[in-house]
Amino acid sequence: MTAAEGDGVGGERPAEVAARRRALERIDAFAGRLTELSRSLHADPEVAFAEHRAAGRLAALLDEAGLTVRRGPYDLPTALTASYGTGPLTIGVCAEYDALPELGHACGHNVICAASAGAAIGLAAVADELGFAVRLLGTPAEEAGGGKVLMLDRGAFDDVTVAMMAHPGPVDDVDPRSSTTSVARFDVTFTGRASHAALAPESGINAGDAAVVAQVAVGQLRQQLPDGYRVAGIVREGGAQSNIIPERTVLSFEVRTPTAEELAALRERVADCFRGAALATGCAVAITATQPDYLDLRNDAWLMARYADGLRAAAGRSPAEPAGPPRRIGASTDMGNVTRALPAIHPHLGLIGSSGTPHTREFAEWTGGAAADDAVLAAARAMAWAGIALAADEERRAHYLDLRAAGVGGAATSADG
Repeated sequence: MTAAEGDGVGGERPAEVAARRRALERIDAFAGRLTELSRSLHADPEVAFAEHRAAGRLAALLDEAGLTVRRGPYDLPTALTASYGTGPLTIGVCAEYDALPELGHACGHNVICAASAGAAIGLAAVADELGFAVRLLGTPAEEAGGGKVLMLDRGAFDDVTVAMMAHPGPVDDVDPRSSTTSVARFDVTFTGRASHAALAPESGINAGDAAVVAQVAVGQLRQQLPDGYRVAGIVREGGAQSNIIPERTVLSFEVRTPTAEELAALRERVADCFRGAALATGCAVAITATQPDYLDLRNDAWLMARYADGLRAAAGRSPAEPAGPPRRIGASTDMGNVTRALPAIHPHLGLIGSSGTPHTREFAEWTGGAAADDAVLAAARAMAWAGIALAADEERRAHYLDLRAAGVGGAATSADG
């Protein structure tokens, strides 16, 4: 679909129609470079907090487009911000670009990055005439580490009025009631005493046994947990060799609950399993958080509706109307924390025809192909459309500025369609 074909919604505001046309034309002019960015990240995956080349590629494109780029802000070397325009209204667009260990871009963060870059470039083209600022926030370490939470705590979102991003999945999902789970992640270290496993096993304190007892205890706990609660973990260190009683084992675990309010209680119940295993085997135990807690998403309904308008009118897509009970996926995201702090959206962006689901090798293949290219441009156009709708609507603009001044996030605005 060309930019000129995207004029079918909100025609009652001529300035908005003209701004949309210019923004979409600007995105179209950068279309090849946006899909090239997505594909280059896909071919060169970097994991959390190591996304140096990805951040560099994104920064170079945004600099070329005329945005003011700042590399490594907020004491995060692979973070960045890119800004254009002035005014009290600041429209934020979040870009992710970290990949998964071994699986590469099986979650499609390369698509997120390029789509957000496109949206920022399109919005920057009309920021002066509509009187707003656009801010792209390059947020590292979504898969593990909580880059958005760290940036939120360090002030990166303080002057951002609303925030947007779109996450790849099998289908478009624009239901503002859709949400994610909350998650806490931590390492558990058991410390015992080494000894020869054949000559003097009685002199050892077996940290490997503690790991086994802990996993059995967690397995027994699972059958007593409510629906929607999840506990998962791996053994990262399990001993050196078979003739040495292991003096140290390290487990990495996570717990998930439907809402943030339920997370602390489940974390404590699981921690008791590790404490009990230490007591049973005579080991010492240390439980250490490995990232900030991720909170469940709370999408803003009005922004989501405008994004859906853009998908239909500017990208030629047909996302389903919200129907039936709200959908809560089992995955988690640090964008949930952003939605608790300010009005924001995190729709799911369909890779049309894709097989597999995120975090599979099958999905990783799709995030580097033609369906991903189409998704990049569709989401860029839809996010630009939503931002322009906000900037052009004086009443709505004032409403969101008031919400932001009051520190209100998606929790209070989710019903405001």
